[in-house]
Amino acid sequence: MSRAPELVETLFLGNRKPDDLYNRVFVVSAFGGITNMLLEHKKTGSPGVYARFAADDSGAGWQDSLRETAQRMCAIHGELLGHAADRDRADAFVRDRMEGARACLMDLQRLGSYGHFRIAQQMHTVRELLSGLGEAHSAFVLTLMLQRHSVNARFVDLSGWRDTENPKLAERLAQAMSDIDLTTEMPIVTGYAHCDEGLMREYDRGYSEVVFAHLAAQTGAREALIHKEFHLSSADPKIVGVENTVKIGRTSYDVADQLSNLGMEAIHPNAARILRRADVPLRVTNAFEPHDPGTLIGPEGGDAGRVEMVTGLEVQAFELHEPDMVGLKGYDACALEALTRHRLWIVSKHSNANTITHYLSGSLKAIKRAEADVLKTYPNATVTARSLALVSAIGSDLSEVQVLLRGLQALQDAKINVHAAQQGLRRVEVQFLVPRDKLEDSIKALHAAFVGAQDARPKLVA
Repeated sequence: MSRAPELVETLFLGNRKPDDLYNRVFVVSAFGGITNMLLEHKKTGSPGVYARFAADDSGAGWQDSLRETAQRMCAIHGELLGHAADRDRADAFVRDRMEGARACLMDLQRLGSYGHFRIAQQMHTVRELLSGLGEAHSAFVLTLMLQRHSVNARFVDLSGWRDTENPKLAERLAQAMSDIDLTTEMPIVTGYAHCDEGLMREYDRGYSEVVFAHLAAQTGAREALIHKEFHLSSADPKIVGVENTVKIGRTSYDVADQLSNLGMEAIHPNAARILRRADVPLRVTNAFEPHDPGTLIGPEGGDAGRVEMVTGLEVQAFELHEPDMVGLKGYDACALEALTRHRLWIVSKHSNANTITHYLSGSLKAIKRAEADVLKTYPNATVTARSLALVSAIGSDLSEVQVLLRGLQALQDAKINVHAAQQGLRRVEVQFLVPRDKLEDSIKALHAAFVGAQDARPKLVA
């Protein structure tokens, strides 16, 4: 979204004739970094407006954060909008939304000063309110840009701003699209929708893709397309080099789920489920190469016997060791409850007779709190957390590739120590646990061993 001017010329307009310009609905995310500023940083956990408000019983730190976010929003659209009138409209839009949010939070803070009211009971609502501000801003700005290019773009605000109703998601979408003529209008839809289900509570940061999927299913779309900065490719081009990267082209929903689990969401698993049930094909494309067909994700999957992608992420190995757990139940349940309570993402796990290890993505502070909770229940246990990296080789069907054996050899040749490795029976993924500072080196080594050796397809070009 931060490269919206390029998208206007390629994705939205291109060389399309007037008859081909419409019959498309665009669901947009917030501009880069804005949701992190409104909530908390997705990767580092650094507090945003929401996190500061949640931790600030009577202070005003959240107001400073809200003001900084508003300034950043205005700076972004100030660079994107070429006409002063459009910039003024966007400034007024941000001012109205952010001042409205500030007034709501101040009123809630005042109510919390009385003993009969508990702010904690309203924090989900606060998170929903704040999360919708970013998508509303980006959709409004993009609509202004397209209108300046003589496109009959229409801002479709699903955020429920100043709305007295709280409908179900299906009703919200139906109401928003009811009077739109898709043959002559281009709806620019907010990726967040305020509804009775509570999208943040259900899907957290994956809500925009869930809205996208529901809208595609409800409108009977011919195809659902997710436009990304890069092709869905065999590895991160920034790590292995764009000249070494291969576009996947075709893969399975199984692979998409593994990518989502590793924080590389091709699409949210719930969104993929909605599209599958509605029989709407899904395609992931490079937004800046609109004529390239991209990668088709479907039940037929990709070619068997090939590694399609190598990726990874930093994790914490949360290890619960208790000699007395042999033959007993409850230890795993206790750990899962603690990890869930502190909103830690479980990437993978391993267990044996007396040790359960969860590989987690989350802040160290949350992990320490989970550790304290487990030790309250099992004071004789030993709980440790180690910083590692999890690197994964993924494919639609790896049953004949010997990925585990060849991967260990490739990492040994690269002089990378492997702390652990595991492969599931479905044979769609093999995971290697390596030192955290060897994450990128491990991806390079495995990518060269598998994708570089097996693939004769044309490489991506910059």
